[in-house]
Amino acid sequence: MSVNQRIKEIRQTLNLSQAKFAKALSMSNGYIAGIELERNAVNDRIIKLICFTFNVNEQWLKTGEGCMFNEKPNQLTELAVATFKELKPDYQEYILKQIEQLLEIQQKEKGD
Repeated sequence: MSVNQRIKEIRQTLNLSQAKFAKALSMSNGYIAGIELERNAVNDRIIKLICFTFNVNEQWLKTGEGCMFNEKPNQLTELAVATFKELKPDYQEYILKQIEQLLEIQQKEKGD
């Protein structure tokens, strides 16, 4: 099963239409349809966004290994997600870039 097929499986498991799934990710319905039909590629940013928004296990989404969803999120995670969803798409993009940079810094610190 491909990443694209697993994205469709997530959407169906959550019982969301393509429109509602796309809206939660601040994407167009057509783009989500293209992903599911394997016409659109899935990059790391989309993977992280799906995992963050729907509490999906990133390892499962990338490889199919493990459980589809992470354990129930804690209150801090729930607050972060709720706040993120209220931001304009441009601000959401900014936040995702900042998170990526923080992860890079964290990874470098682990290497020291």
